[in-house]
Amino acid sequence: MLKKVVMIGAITLLFLGVPLMGNAFAQTPAPAVPTADTGDTAFMLISAALVLLMTPGLAFFYGGFVRSRNVLNTLMMSFVLMAIVGVTWILWGYSLAFAPGLPFIGGLQWFGLNGVGLEISDYLKGSNPAEVVSYAGTIPHQAFMIYQAMFAIITPALISGAIVERMSFRAYSLFVLLWSTFVYAPLAHMVWAKGGFLGLYGGLGALDFAGGTVVHISSGVSALVAAIVLGPRKTHPDRLSPPHNVPFILLGASLLWFGWFGFNSGSALSAASGTSGNLVTNVATTAFVATNAGAAAAALMWVILEAVLRGKPTAVGAATGAVAGLVGITPAAGFVTPLSAILIGFITAFVCFYAISFKHKLEIDDALDTYPVHGVGGTVGAILTAIFATTQVNGAGKDGVLRGNLGELGVELAAIVVAYAIAGVGTWIILKIIDATVGLRVKEEAELQGLDINEHGEEGYNSEFGDRPTQ
Repeated sequence: MLKKVVMIGAITLLFLGVPLMGNAFAQTPAPAVPTADTGDTAFMLISAALVLLMTPGLAFFYGGFVRSRNVLNTLMMSFVLMAIVGVTWILWGYSLAFAPGLPFIGGLQWFGLNGVGLEISDYLKGSNPAEVVSYAGTIPHQAFMIYQAMFAIITPALISGAIVERMSFRAYSLFVLLWSTFVYAPLAHMVWAKGGFLGLYGGLGALDFAGGTVVHISSGVSALVAAIVLGPRKTHPDRLSPPHNVPFILLGASLLWFGWFGFNSGSALSAASGTSGNLVTNVATTAFVATNAGAAAAALMWVILEAVLRGKPTAVGAATGAVAGLVGITPAAGFVTPLSAILIGFITAFVCFYAISFKHKLEIDDALDTYPVHGVGGTVGAILTAIFATTQVNGAGKDGVLRGNLGELGVELAAIVVAYAIAGVGTWIILKIIDATVGLRVKEEAELQGLDINEHGEEGYNSEFGDRPTQ
């Protein structure tokens, strides 16, 4: 009996021991699975939240300018983008903008985020240029996706500033749905996506760090076209009202300034330091400093211009100047030095200040000066990026004109022309289709009474304090 027990035990040890010993001597370590950098991921998620905050900031900025009877409608024109694009970006917007495809548009292989998970690399393999295998190699793919979603949300919201107080909410909602699909997504792909026609990943090599062409030129030009197609307000230009709530304007501009740090600094896609030649670089920090410098310089320039030319600096002017500076520094933020950022802020504010004056002479009812600030500001910023850019700040970029690269100005001008053409023509077509189907404008009676009560069935303020005409 004892012999049987010993034999069974020996056989058991043999069966268990041989595989274990074989593994101990022969097993090779399993390849390490790349994992996301926790610091970079946290940085990008916070940056995405900051960019989202810009949309309600824009709502308050625009809302302060309009008459009190239209404040809720104006706020909603920004707020609703968080709902509409928040869904469509996941369904098809991200795929059209960033999936490998044609030079002018992405494919639909990432529809519904199919294949877009927590991977950090290799999701771009199999497309040209071959060396680019991910958009951000230290964060999950979905983190990059949701960060880009916030840009897609705020960009069409900028257009609303040109068409407030007269466009029906149904037409506007349909417009932003189509515009974000057929104008924004192609431009984002051409500038920022792998294989895009205009960008650094196998394209012409245009420098647009955080959206000078993709965000501001596209929205500004589209706003101008929309204002022309829609026509002026019934009260334009003889019976225009002053801003009904200047504190709203200052609050909105402050929220935009705060959120813009995520907009520009986050576009570095990493908080880590790197090198450019023998120099240590940190693009996120560079963009953060440049953003503040550009905004501060532009606000200062605007205040000085008002004080000298009009006798008194205004709160509205200071807020507008800050926003213009933020627009101007956006394409350059990750490519320029702090002193260059100050110059960009000064120059952008100066040009935008006079662009607003010129727009008034043309009597185009771009109600809240979207084109003079975003279209002109984005154009000026893109040109100045080509002048001031330096690889000493960002080795992944290019030197500009002041560093001897005269050709970069031609590349940037080509990108500007393409952005103007796509945004202008695309917006005109979309608006004409909507006008022929559901119509663009509210009825004249509703416009004069106010869009809050007619489009939403509610008012921003008790009628006792509103500016609705008494019966």
